[in-house]
Amino acid sequence: MAVAGPPLQDLPTFPTLPKKRMPAGRPREWYESHNRCLKAMRLAIALLNSGVYRPEQASNRRIRSTAARIGVHPPSDTTCRMVRSLIRTDRTDRADRTDRADRAACG
Repeated sequence: MAVAGPPLQDLPTFPTLPKKRMPAGRPREWYESHNRCLKAMRLAIALLNSGVYRPEQASNRRIRSTAARIGVHPPSDTTCRMVRSLIRTDRTDRADRTDRADRAACG
């Protein structure tokens, strides 16, 4: 069994894609959901880069401290739950309705 080493700190940075304007005419709930998904994905990536590979390791406290470290506003409990659903290792284990709804909301 391989043991995970310390997380890599000096990862190369890649240029990001230019931001595009959001499409007009959608209901407010759509924009809120879309932005929540983007935030959850950014936090999940940051947690994975810091060595958090299982949902049990990602407590609300750890997710919020990661958000502060990467310069994102503190996430709500709903966003924290979405982050854990994104880093789930086995998608068939005990997937309850909430996790499936969170995944469906993000695409």
